[in-house]
Amino acid sequence: MKPLLEMRGITKRFPGVLANDAVDFDVRAGEIHALLGENGAGKSTLMKILFGLYAPDKGSILIDGEPSRVDSPASAIAAGIGMVHQHFMLVPTLTVTENVALGLESQRFGRPDLDEVRARIIELSATYGLTVPPDAYLWQLAVGERQRVEIIKALLRKARLLVLDEPTAVLTPGEVDDLFVTLRRMSNDGQGLIFISHKLHEVLALADRITVMRDGCVAGRTVPAETDREGLAHMMVGRPVKLAPEVAETQDRGVRLSIKGLTVVGDRGTNAVEDLNLDVRGGRILGIAGVSGNGQRELAEAVAGLRPSASGSVTIDGKDITGVGPSTARSSGLAFIPEERMRDGAIGSFTVSENLMLLAHAEPRFSRRGVLHSTAIRNHSQMLVDEYAVKTPDLTTTTSALSGGNIQKLILARELEGEPAVLLAAQPTRGVDIGAAEYIHERLVAQRGRGTAIMVISEDLDEVLALSDEVAVMFEGRVVAVIPRADCTVAELGLLMAGGIGSEAA
Repeated sequence: MKPLLEMRGITKRFPGVLANDAVDFDVRAGEIHALLGENGAGKSTLMKILFGLYAPDKGSILIDGEPSRVDSPASAIAAGIGMVHQHFMLVPTLTVTENVALGLESQRFGRPDLDEVRARIIELSATYGLTVPPDAYLWQLAVGERQRVEIIKALLRKARLLVLDEPTAVLTPGEVDDLFVTLRRMSNDGQGLIFISHKLHEVLALADRITVMRDGCVAGRTVPAETDREGLAHMMVGRPVKLAPEVAETQDRGVRLSIKGLTVVGDRGTNAVEDLNLDVRGGRILGIAGVSGNGQRELAEAVAGLRPSASGSVTIDGKDITGVGPSTARSSGLAFIPEERMRDGAIGSFTVSENLMLLAHAEPRFSRRGVLHSTAIRNHSQMLVDEYAVKTPDLTTTTSALSGGNIQKLILARELEGEPAVLLAAQPTRGVDIGAAEYIHERLVAQRGRGTAIMVISEDLDEVLALSDEVAVMFEGRVVAVIPRADCTVAELGLLMAGGIGSEAA
């Protein structure tokens, strides 16, 4: 049987980078083919070539055995190729319905039939558990909610070949199971699917075949029956990888972060966090689990002083920091790794050194009477780059030129340099590769050992379970349970995340 898709000898160069080096890749009708690789391995470039966003320098694309010219997303869609993008192709100033309607054939009087589109969004939301408010503007949605919009867009366009880039990142375990049933049904109907995910257990559970890329080349091909998570990680990175950090016993330093009765209003004018109570103890990691859009982002912003609270209090080591603003919160002992690193954590146009010094530049060791000490700043920045293994050509490199994992390491270095009392880490490894995630996890565990109280907010349940001493589950702005890690099961957490009642529910 001829493959539904063949990509032969695909080569793509960018200035100073060979992104794809004579890559061969194919998908058969009726199969799910997983594509793995670290950030920068070349898999995103390969998929952008498939979807007509990039033109290959060399190579060819065949569909049903026939050469196909895919030179734009429109031609890709016409050829039966659909794509759920990791980096959203959405318009922030439009509503969910308007975004989904863009490019659809269904029209009324020469304009998209928004009533029909809205009805189909509601239908798909109910069918697949991809809850999104159809009338909300995109700018009002959390990151995970925006990804659901991308998934719905793809489901509304009946493609013969569908590329899914990290499609489960915002789903509960139960919703992942439901999605996998849907994907299997699609493959049984003869559709081909390309599944890109960093969750290796999902790849092993779903894929028929697996292709691994590294440094722009195909590093290996395998099938789930002949490998495991450790084998896939080794193939991706080129060395053995610790998939879960070693978390040793540490001394309990008592409550350092205390949140009492916190209520926070969200962007839509309703309570995103409601009467929330949490304590985080020094030398411990409290993981916050929940589906995106259940108040996690607003909770993090309120604790960090970036969003006002309607009521309640936040204290660090007994000092009330409620509503004091980010500067005072930091001076009170808070370090913050934000959910969106390039919007809230770093300034892309600044150099590596400038971003490392954002918090400390006014200290006497780095400036005097408004004059910066360039040698002290350079030495300090180099020390942080070396200590946190930030890969950068030099300290004057523009931060936006770094990979996502190295930008996250840079933020981590800056935030932890002052030995904070409390660390709030929101989605600390989202969008970073396995090697960088391994390093970030080790740093969080090391900071726990120094007595810092750490709150990790993550939609990656594996990450929450690997790091946490306790897991708090959020649903619709409330904490519905706080469970010791030893008592956690994926099934119970998934039920609580979906609004069910677990045995430990509060």
